[in-house]
Amino acid sequence: MKAATAYIDTQALRHNVSQLRKQAPASKLLAMVKANGYGHGLQQVATSLPDVDGFGVARIEEALSLRACGVVQPILLMEGFYAPGDLPVLVTNNIQTVVHTPEQLEALELASLEAPVKVWLKIDSGMHRLGVRPEEFHEFVERLHACPNVAKPLRYMSHFACADELENPVTESQIQTFMALTEGCRGERSLANSAGILAWRHSHLDWIRPGIIMFGISPFADESHSAQAFGMKPVMTLASSVIAVRQVKQGEQVGYGGTWTSERDTKIGVVAIGYGDGYPRSAPNGTPVLINGRWVPIAGRVSMDMLTVDLGPEATDQVGDEAILWGRGLPAEVVAEHVGTIAYELVTKLTSRVAMAYS
Repeated sequence: MKAATAYIDTQALRHNVSQLRKQAPASKLLAMVKANGYGHGLQQVATSLPDVDGFGVARIEEALSLRACGVVQPILLMEGFYAPGDLPVLVTNNIQTVVHTPEQLEALELASLEAPVKVWLKIDSGMHRLGVRPEEFHEFVERLHACPNVAKPLRYMSHFACADELENPVTESQIQTFMALTEGCRGERSLANSAGILAWRHSHLDWIRPGIIMFGISPFADESHSAQAFGMKPVMTLASSVIAVRQVKQGEQVGYGGTWTSERDTKIGVVAIGYGDGYPRSAPNGTPVLINGRWVPIAGRVSMDMLTVDLGPEATDQVGDEAILWGRGLPAEVVAEHVGTIAYELVTKLTSRVAMAYS
């Protein structure tokens, strides 16, 4: 028997990237591998994708980790550098940076560097989280163009707030704002995240930035826009083992707090995974687990090391059988909907206790 293991299918990962290339054949592909490769393993994911055009990370430590394992493609700091002292590190390791604050701009102007840094100017086109406002855009461009520490030409990017909501007018407004500001600018542009790639084709531009969809998980909530509908395959299958099968009588309660009461005589399966492994404690009764080809519902509160499922009175499941928590045969999006979260959170919150197996 194996305890909690995340099986990572690198062939599925490469398949998904090839599908995304077909979605945007004229665009370069910046593979987003922040948050430990969306929980799939930063270095393992990156080294499995030798043909992508670049990688996007959130922190400088992630970028340096990629360089340390031999990644030679361009790497972009999506949040930009945090302190002036980071700039020489970017130069030495050929790391590109987003710029989105006056403080970053001033640090570039004051730095003494051996070579210029490749800069992407981030525009706040409507998300209002990071980026220069439209009224600040021209001043930033002028100062960046005048700065010898900035490689030319500049590049330009923004980020969608609601691209996963297909009827929301905000996305079209963001596209129009970005296109109007950057019209006539010399330099590559990027807008499309996972949802943008799949649903907003006029946002593809020079670079696309796939994140969650690259791992075979849809950014959309509705089933008609599932990852499978776009030809994607799940990259992570989180599995564990049934460690006990027990008889439970009608009216008996299961688990901490007695939050589930059996409505019949049935069999309960105990699976070796819990919130200590990163499976959400908030998963309610009825959340599906895949055992022997069928979805069975969680019965009772998720514990630190275990969870329990209602196998049914006629079940023939045995100790040692595999239980799939999400992935092959059970989309992470389905589990996330039951839990009341998003699949992004599921895959990125696994703990170090979960074994990682790559194929």
